Amino acid sequence: MKSELFSRFQVCFFNKMLSGVLLLFLFAILHNPYYLFSQVSQPNEIIAYKINSRVILDGVLDEPCWNSAQRISNFTQREMHNGEPVTERTEVAIVYTPETMYIGVWCYESDIKGIIAKNMKRDFEYWNDDNFEVIFDTYLDKKNGYVFVINPNGARSDVMTTDEGHGFNIDWNGVWDAAVVINEKGWFAEIEIPFSTLKYPDVKSHVWGVNFERNIRRKKEQVFWQGWSRDYDFELVSHAGILKGLEDIRGKETIEIKPFATGGFERIDSNNKHVAKIGGDVNYLITPTMKLNLTLNTDFAQIESDRAQINLTRFSLYFPEKREFFLEGNDNFKMDFGESIKLFHTRTIGIYKGSEIPILGGARLMGKLDKTNIGFLSMQTQEKDSIPSTNYTVLRMKHDVFEKSFIGMILTAKNSAGHFNYVYGADFAYNTSSLFGNRNFLFYGGIAQSLTKNMESKDNLSVELYTELPSDELFINMEYKNLQENFNPEMGFLRRGDYKYKLFNTQLMYRPRPDFLPFIRQLDFKPYEITCYWTEATDELETAYFEFRPLGFVTKSYEYFTFNIVRVFERLDKPFTIFENIVVPQGKYWFTIYELSLQTYQGRNISMLNQLSWGSRWTGTSISYYGQLLFNLNKHINVSADYEYNYFDLPQGKFVTNNMGGRIEYSFNPKIYTSLFGQWNNETDDIILNFRFSWIPVIGSDVYFVINQRYSTANDKIVATTTTILAKVIWRFSL
Repeated sequence: MKSELFSRFQVCFFNKMLSGVLLLFLFAILHNPYYLFSQVSQPNEIIAYKINSRVILDGVLDEPCWNSAQRISNFTQREMHNGEPVTERTEVAIVYTPETMYIGVWCYESDIKGIIAKNMKRDFEYWNDDNFEVIFDTYLDKKNGYVFVINPNGARSDVMTTDEGHGFNIDWNGVWDAAVVINEKGWFAEIEIPFSTLKYPDVKSHVWGVNFERNIRRKKEQVFWQGWSRDYDFELVSHAGILKGLEDIRGKETIEIKPFATGGFERIDSNNKHVAKIGGDVNYLITPTMKLNLTLNTDFAQIESDRAQINLTRFSLYFPEKREFFLEGNDNFKMDFGESIKLFHTRTIGIYKGSEIPILGGARLMGKLDKTNIGFLSMQTQEKDSIPSTNYTVLRMKHDVFEKSFIGMILTAKNSAGHFNYVYGADFAYNTSSLFGNRNFLFYGGIAQSLTKNMESKDNLSVELYTELPSDELFINMEYKNLQENFNPEMGFLRRGDYKYKLFNTQLMYRPRPDFLPFIRQLDFKPYEITCYWTEATDELETAYFEFRPLGFVTKSYEYFTFNIVRVFERLDKPFTIFENIVVPQGKYWFTIYELSLQTYQGRNISMLNQLSWGSRWTGTSISYYGQLLFNLNKHINVSADYEYNYFDLPQGKFVTNNMGGRIEYSFNPKIYTSLFGQWNNETDDIILNFRFSWIPVIGSDVYFVINQRYSTANDKIVATTTTILAKVIWRFSL
């Protein structure tokens, strides 16, 4: 009887909740006519100026071509004073030869000593520094872009974006360079981008989307050339300006060869082993829009160790990809149903339960044919111990429809002796930034099915429906998922792989900018976030989260504070070992968690993040803390440390977890960088140390020296268990 009443309550509550959410969704569409006009500043076109000889890359900008080229200077603030002109004069010009594009940047400064530039390394954290950014939409598809970022120290970073910023690959590394000069007038730069770094249509005369951004951190000022509404991020290339004047351009290099050699030794316990390996990659630009990559004896010796995690849940931990080969262009293969269901995750290739499986080689094809984006990858691993040689293949295609939307498909295939696993699926996304004026709106749907040897070919589907209406003031979304019993993506990732479920999630965030509060930039309220999981087979509620944020705010100095209250329901159908020998019994549990978070402005030399949560948990209580400290000594030296603490007081026993890490970075210049990373936790009782030296002798080539060590701290002793010392050289040749 009690169970029946509870089920009726669930249905009634869910129906009322869904009706309320739909009304709020409609209200969010019609409410807040914030920037219902296009954010265009004239001129909104920049003409590239053709030159006959290359620019000397020194940042001085003294070549005559910079005086002949069109300069744009009409930048507008997105922050702090939206819609106002930039307070520090900023100018940009573009010149080009048939093989290379050059961008001239003039960032004038009234306070040279106020420049904030803490980094010099490649792929620096540019969101903390003064910087200049440029994004190119080379297909003018108003969806995808290449982002290039520099800071006043000459540090470089680059990003590949897809689907208006919904795909954001910060690990993409293009072949390009920059030089920066600082003088009494400001900082000035020349950026060199070979056309072979980009993919673009094979036509005589080009029209690209382009936008520019400058950040002046001491003023908390962010300025765009076009599309400066707070509702639009920089990656929304549909609001970019236009680049014209590019004619008869071509990639100078159609074939790129990158051989490598790795040497060193490895010591495990008392066993020594010499390491020697050669291999390489060949990249062939079939057309300006399509690239073929072949790899042989693929090696990842320079990769830093995974960050250790302590798992206090019933579910799988997610470890991000760090291997450069798989990071390049990974958005070409991505089809995810949120963060918890990934149909393809490259860490399933060449890694098994944390151990490396040698990769013999493979092929990869990436690019765009007309309106269809294609990603194809096939890799073969070597037999190791009881793990057979296995082929991993994925094909992902996305075809542009309407202005910024797509339909797509995916196929993954894992084959080895006596085993196979296939996943095939289709998806679509309707994406617009002109709903009821200039409102952003996304609707996404996807379905996938798996087929595995010796597994029933029924109840093997996964479905995702997702919609969101994002803006600076209001954010609302809804999501539905269904993960059936026999859905098994062996080349992917499932967060709750042992628990098949139906999910409904929705949240509403309200972030007004009150003028009457002198120190507050923006308030941050979350009236609700509701997440419910139902067991797929029985439709019985399994997990529910109800989150309420009564207070959150960002100050005008960019300090961020939030306070959340979370009500949680969990149903355990079997006992759960939470830590070591502590077992939570089967049953139904309600508990309440309170969360506080404070983050200081990261543009300062010292900044910190503090997160504290406490409340009831399972059969008892818990306290959790996470802290991070960032310290910048100068542009060469950066230090960071973090610490995670959990205390559980349960009738079954008490326990404490500690997880700590730290990093020291030293950059000699933008092309020579060293780091020392260390971590320890009391679950594995291991200390892990990683020293890494990297040198870019010429753009596109790399030299690494790496030392990895692992120490056991069990039994109150520190004993070295693994030591690896490796050197690796990767050299780039182009034809």
